[in-house]
Amino acid sequence: MLRVYFTSEDLARVRVAPGPDFLWEISNSVQTLQRRDGERVFGAWRRWVRPRLSGSPRLLSCLLPPRGYSPDFLTPTAGDRATLQASVDTLMSTPRPRLRSDLNQLASSLQLPGWVRSLAGGDTETLHLLGGALRTYQLEALAPYWRRVHADIDADRALRLHSLLDGGTEGLLAGLGPQFRWRAPVLEVTYPVEQELRLRGRGLVLQPSFFCWPTPITLADGDLPPVLVYPIHHTADWAGPADARPGTGSGPLGPLLGHTRAGILRATRTGCSTVEAARLLDVTHPAVSQHLNVLRAAGLVTTVRRAGRSFHVATAEGRALLAAEERARG
Repeated sequence: MLRVYFTSEDLARVRVAPGPDFLWEISNSVQTLQRRDGERVFGAWRRWVRPRLSGSPRLLSCLLPPRGYSPDFLTPTAGDRATLQASVDTLMSTPRPRLRSDLNQLASSLQLPGWVRSLAGGDTETLHLLGGALRTYQLEALAPYWRRVHADIDADRALRLHSLLDGGTEGLLAGLGPQFRWRAPVLEVTYPVEQELRLRGRGLVLQPSFFCWPTPITLADGDLPPVLVYPIHHTADWAGPADARPGTGSGPLGPLLGHTRAGILRATRTGCSTVEAARLLDVTHPAVSQHLNVLRAAGLVTTVRRAGRSFHVATAEGRALLAAEERARG
């Protein structure tokens, strides 16, 4: 069990990360790739990606075991992380004391290859080797699915926004899912070990993660900027063949034309339920569902389901289409 202790100041400083974090997704997916559970969600992705990987997973997997401790420096919570290159540069600038302490802690439970000793000493060549492995892995394993990763995280963020609007910060924390339980002023989280995180006025970043599995994750060092990484809902069949994913090609866009369907797409810009869309456009629920099926097939909308409720959010491509419409209107 992880227990996160909040003060009133912390409650005012909770925020949801603006999108996927490159290094968290790399770290979580390397671990998920080594596991056998989660077959329904990740099985197709594992089968597609394993034969296409070069040597990067072998280098990364020794630092990121499927269970237990992983070094905090691999997922920095400060510095520029807006792009993959910026994230890797931030990691490579980790102070040597942090490298040494994190890798010593990892070595206390695992037998590590000899090159890790050079990494712990801050050897520049070894750090560049690690940076190259991270970039290669992202390109081979995650880039083909990055639009889906981004779309599902955007959908989760929209859900969190509605929870915040309906119930404030405490409603946001209470609505994170069955692995979380809010007992003011403590957030209890399903966790493989006993751990406490005292925020002490620093606030908390909630980081939705596509490849986080099966429980939420936080950093081992409670003195680092607090972050809580949690699993999100996945669109069904998200890991089909990379060249057949929704949104590629122009075929499905033909049926998109029509005032009602365009109105539904506009409603999904900030997220809406089927009921809300039907009420807004004065059409039946089955009609809304039919239009949403077309929008999903075109890669313009993604849908998440929580507690029996479907919630629809425009993808980046959907929002781009709406922005083009606005520009055309002047």
